[in-house]
Amino acid sequence: MKRFDVRSDSPLPNRRDFLKRSALAGGVIVFASACSDSGIMDPDPQGATFGSGNVAVLNYAYLLEQLEAAYYIAVVNDFYPNATSEERSLLTDLRDHEVAHRDFLAVALGSAALPEIEFDFSAVDFDSRTSVLSFARTFEDLGVSAYNGAGRLFTTDADGAALLTIAGKIVSVEARHAAAVRSMISSNPQAFAGADVVDGNGLDVLRRPDQVLAAAADFVVTPLDPSGIPSA
Repeated sequence: MKRFDVRSDSPLPNRRDFLKRSALAGGVIVFASACSDSGIMDPDPQGATFGSGNVAVLNYAYLLEQLEAAYYIAVVNDFYPNATSEERSLLTDLRDHEVAHRDFLAVALGSAALPEIEFDFSAVDFDSRTSVLSFARTFEDLGVSAYNGAGRLFTTDADGAALLTIAGKIVSVEARHAAAVRSMISSNPQAFAGADVVDGNGLDVLRRPDQVLAAAADFVVTPLDPSGIPSA
């Protein structure tokens, strides 16, 4: 059984270097200070709590970035047999992006961040290209739909607007990931935007947090208490 925590084998130098490269660093640091002073992440015996309001929405995104980062770290640490150089390069890029997203959100949340989460990827056959890419598609599609559904949950004030901008920047990259993985799996030129993820209006599907967390539950070992995530 392969289990991984959120920080293992990070390929990036450190979070400070990543923030220096971000135009949103100032706003994120202000938000981190507010989270750190809020005291809303007190220990909960029922599981790791997400907090409430904007913090809960950001922690929800943070959980998914932890999941994706841990997955790609596992993939890249031991590539499936006969992985091509192009596949190795793409999967390594995906790992680096997800680790960057994970660490960025960790800084934004500060002491309000979820603890390190343990994941179980025993359902994945890491020696099988089909299995590795299929689960990559599942995680990428889930992440895109989660961001699409969570944007409306941020508050409508300046803080919420700033966080919505951050989420929009991240989900645009996640959508590129999803398209790339789908194109690796299928030679069909329409695979990158299949009918299962793009509706008849040409729009990405969205999922509510309860739907996303239910879909991710089989991979999350750490008990969670997401009751503070806004529902509307």
